[in-house]
Amino acid sequence: MNLAQGIEGSNAALNIGIFAVFVVITLVIVFRVSRSSRTAVDYYAAGHSFTGAQNGIAISGDYMSAASFLGIAGSIAVAGYDGFLYSIGFLVAWLVALLLVAELLRNTGRYTMGDVLSFRMRQRQVRAASATSTLVVSFFYLLAQMAGAGGLVALLLGVTNKAGQAAVIAVVGAIMILYVIIGGMRGTTWVQIIKAAMLIIGAAVMFLWVLGKYGFNLSDLLGGAVERAGDAGEALLNPGGLYGATGTSKLDFVSLALALVFGTAGLPHILMRFYTVPSAKEARKSVVWAIWLIGIFYLFTLVLGYGAGALVGADVITAAPGGQNSAAPLLAYALGGTVLLGIIAAVAFATILAVVAGLTITASASFAHDIYANIIKKGAADDKAAEVRVARITALVIGALAIIGGIAANGQNIAFLVALAFAVAASANLPTILYSLFWKRFNTSGALWSIYGGLAICVILIVFSPAVSGGEKSMFPSVDFAWFPLANPGIVSIPAAFLLGYVGTVLSKERNEAKYAEMEVRSLTGAGAEKAVVH
Repeated sequence: MNLAQGIEGSNAALNIGIFAVFVVITLVIVFRVSRSSRTAVDYYAAGHSFTGAQNGIAISGDYMSAASFLGIAGSIAVAGYDGFLYSIGFLVAWLVALLLVAELLRNTGRYTMGDVLSFRMRQRQVRAASATSTLVVSFFYLLAQMAGAGGLVALLLGVTNKAGQAAVIAVVGAIMILYVIIGGMRGTTWVQIIKAAMLIIGAAVMFLWVLGKYGFNLSDLLGGAVERAGDAGEALLNPGGLYGATGTSKLDFVSLALALVFGTAGLPHILMRFYTVPSAKEARKSVVWAIWLIGIFYLFTLVLGYGAGALVGADVITAAPGGQNSAAPLLAYALGGTVLLGIIAAVAFATILAVVAGLTITASASFAHDIYANIIKKGAADDKAAEVRVARITALVIGALAIIGGIAANGQNIAFLVALAFAVAASANLPTILYSLFWKRFNTSGALWSIYGGLAICVILIVFSPAVSGGEKSMFPSVDFAWFPLANPGIVSIPAAFLLGYVGTVLSKERNEAKYAEMEVRSLTGAGAEKAVVH
């Protein structure tokens, strides 16, 4: 019996049972904390009541998605060295968030990215643009997570027919909607804290187990992976497995790296986490906690990836129902049989659940706070309860769209889908955030040019790239309408968005230097910033 068949015959009841325990425990916690979610600031920002350490663990929970756990381990197992480049990009990106964004954002905004961008601009236009880009980035990211849920189910429960996978994607979506509607940001944060702890402990157990099999000698582990791969073995230790065969693929790598490094500081669901702490100091502390936890986790993925290559084999991984995404579960099965597989399966499900909950609350908050309260009601929405009610209804709609999109995207490589979300965030959000915080002359026209221009260029280049059509691994392999040669558009769209922001500002006569002075003082000192709410 080969391992792929063994996985299909693994104990589905055990896998579901462990996951059900996680869901029940987190739902109980979400119900309990929801009692103290009475106001808009509770629902959106958990009353600014979490400590830096708690928020750092939650950020790492929000950030270490199914793509990190399943996609990267699979890429390393199959492609070796180049697979680890995702880990490097995801981690280095946090330095941009720490040094340029976290503290200033916490001081300047209230609940959403739109608060910061519209601080000294014409409110309604900039909020509309900010909400549009938030919703697009969140939707791309949600697609990736939901597609991951479908692949996991195929692997762990032996559900290979599309209807069965669609049903499980719908169940994941329904639980996520419950978390967000009942618990708001406070409940979602606790789900992320629990999930981060589960993921790091689960990965640590497998990390130690794999190293233990090779006498805690990394060289022996790498040698085992090379030996298992046969003739292709040496290539696992050298660059060029994924990128480097041609000039285009080298450019593709640079483009991907830019998207990963600059995308993190523009991801709306990460930016929104900075509002859950009482002060800028705690925001900084939470990023330092997140960097440590995420860095340790990505070191684990290196060993897990090569361990899967050595103990399972790239041939078995690529032939399994979930493809590359099945490397970590297959490794768990090879190490500890059905019990460890069940635990890792539950961790992977919990990972998807926590991340989609974070994305959904961000998207719903952006719609309710930026579009409903500040554009439709023109900032005169006195009834904060109505705003929160709109946020909950939006969460329901976004959840339904995520389920439909996840069913449609089922089977795609999730690391690639996440990289596209990062490219959109880096193109549409980051230039505008940095210009708003650091450039005195920047104005409404520049913000709109940068957000809409960056978003449009990025999405158009993605649609006409080999990622969507024309290749074996494309979304639509049977048709070919690709004219842009790179799978990731970051190398074009990110500089273009910065340029558009500059040109739009220079061509406009609008001036708001006085407002910039106020924003600068507030962003650097915290004077006038939102304070924690004590019940």
